[in-house]
Amino acid sequence: MTASSVSSSLGTGTALTVSAPDRVERDERLVRRRFWQKLRANLHRVPFLEELLAAYFCATDPATPYRAKAILLAALAYFVLPVDAVPDWLLIAGFTDDAAVLAAAVQTVRTNLTPGHWLRAKEALRAEKSGETESAG
Repeated sequence: MTASSVSSSLGTGTALTVSAPDRVERDERLVRRRFWQKLRANLHRVPFLEELLAAYFCATDPATPYRAKAILLAALAYFVLPVDAVPDWLLIAGFTDDAAVLAAAVQTVRTNLTPGHWLRAKEALRAEKSGETESAG
């Protein structure tokens, strides 16, 4: 199977590309290995946690279509990678590039994000924040 271009209606005329299956599998392994650690390390710094978690649950849902899964996994891989366009350690601007990539991905596959994904995101966020509170006390 070859990589295919997938047009998106992002309003910028930009086309999103869905990678070959081996790249998608690599992204999924990377995301599953590093996602929770990166999320927990940045709970207070990432303003788009709910969207991030909903994207994660959608991307790891076996019922999610391949195209949507590939787009979300690419955006999530960008989030977990230590090197990106704007370093995450920069105050204020650090996660703006991650937010933009995630927003574009979520907008592109929004019909695949189910109420169940959003509910799991809210529950996971609540659990992460309460676990952080308990461990700090």
